[in-house]
This record gives sequence, structure tokens and C-alpha cells, in this order.
Amino acid sequence: MRLGETFTDFDIDVSYGITIHGTQGGHGPALLLLHGFPQNHLIWHKVAPQLSQSYTVVALDLRGFGTSSKPGGEDPKHVQYSKSTMAGDCAAVMKRLGHEKYFVCGHDRGGRVAHKLCVEYPERVLKVMFLDIIPTLAHYETTDQFFATTYWHWFFLIQDAPFPENLILGAPEVSAQKFFRNMLDDVTVFHSEAASEYRSLFTDPAGVHAMCEDYRAAATIDLEEQREDIEKKRKIICPIRVFWGAKGLIEMKYDAVTEWRKVCCNTDVGGGSFPGGHYIPEEADGELLVEIQKFFI
Repeated sequence: MRLGETFTDFDIDVSYGITIHGTQGGHGPALLLLHGFPQNHLIWHKVAPQLSQSYTVVALDLRGFGTSSKPGGEDPKHVQYSKSTMAGDCAAVMKRLGHEKYFVCGHDRGGRVAHKLCVEYPERVLKVMFLDIIPTLAHYETTDQFFATTYWHWFFLIQDAPFPENLILGAPEVSAQKFFRNMLDDVTVFHSEAASEYRSLFTDPAGVHAMCEDYRAAATIDLEEQREDIEKKRKIICPIRVFWGAKGLIEMKYDAVTEWRKVCCNTDVGGGSFPGGHYIPEEADGELLVEIQKFFI
């Protein structure tokens, strides 16, 4: 499955044997699209063809997902899956493709990578859009029973290896259904080919370990780095838009715009809700297209 006729796939070595898979197509200013968990770049298949008429669209598989590298091993600090490391992957890919400055839209985990991309490479990100998230530190610092129950996987996946890995690999189909239905009532919104690729991650030992490491990093080194960013007043300097699903956790529990204003020194911060739930690029593609084209100019 491809995002469109104008798209060309690539695999780029970014550092120490890590290869990032992605696809690029279209013409115009560069727009980097970063997917969420537990998916890959195919989440953008409903919006990429039209976006490619106005932008040079780059959609990546984050490390650990899709067909990008999935480094293994026991890393006590989980540095290989820190969002700053993953942001470095993105910056390296965009530079290799010849894009010095670009817009960024990140969903879920991709939004967390986009956050660090803005902080670590402020001269490169012109504007950023976050989909259905608030900063990771804000989630953990306001954790309550409702959050822990709804986002149970945050606390399951961070358990020491190989406990969650073994449980997921022991029942991959059940695990996939649980992960997706936790935040989506109607799985038919996923294209059948895309859904098949999403599910395949749960049968891949390297992929399952990577998804756990991603969340282990979020609960350790990512929090350390966000606290350090706050202490050093390292904030996002570009304009921000944040959108979330009207049926999801963000709508029910948080003031997302306020949370992003706390980590931004630009007054241009706004957003709102879209119909549907967490999987915005596939549930509310029409609304997302309108907002992307309105904001990224």
C-alpha cells in the first residue's frame, strides 16, 4: 500500500546502522508527517494525496515501527527510544532529503517526537501541529484513576522486559484488538491493508520490544529531558495548533491548548476538537485537511 502515485519510498541510514523508512511525494513547502502508536506512516493515506498537491509531503516510520530499524538489547536508560533520539532521526532524514526548514504534524507518539524536534531543532521547524496529545510530563504529573484506566497501556508497557513482551507475543491478535478498541469503537475506519500492517507489529518480537521501549523511555528519560527543558527555559518557539478527538481522553480530561501554551514561548497557540476519537488522520481526515491547509502557510 502506498500513499499516492507521486510518492517514492526511501530508506535512509541516520546513525550507527539505524535505517528510517519513509515516503516522499508532491511539491511545495516541506511537510513532515509523524504517525502514532501502534501504527506507521500509512495513517496518512486519506490525507496525503491531497496534501501532496500543495506540499512536499514526507511521511516516516518512526524507529521501532513499520519497516524502520528496531534496535534491541537491554538499555537501562532507554536512550535508543527517547523522543530526543527519535527527533534526531527525523532531522537527519529531512536534511538528507534537502529540507532545511519544514512544517511538522505529529499524531500520538509522533507528536511527542515532534515536541522534541521543535525544542532540539528550533531553527528548522516553522510550525507544528499536535494531534490528540498534551506534553508527556503533563500526563504523568496529573495521573489519576481515570487516566490510568483509560490509558492502561502506558503502565503495562513500561514494566520490565520481557514481561509485557511475552504477554503480547503470546496473544498477538487479542493484544492488537485490545490496543485499538481501547480508543476506537469502529475499527472499520482503518483501510484493510493498513490495518493488516498495524496488526503485524504485534507478531514481531523486535517490534513488540520496540513498542515497550518507546513507552519505557516516555516514563524515564523523556520525563527527565522535559523537566530539564523547563528548568533551562527551552520552549517551543514556533506557532502551535493542537487538535483532539471529541470522544477521546483529551476532550474529557484536559485543556490541551493551555497545556501546550505552558511549553511554548510563542503566543500563536490554538486548536480545538474534531469529531470521532483518537485516530484523527483516519477518523476525521476531512477536518484535518482543512486545518492543515489553513495553518501551514
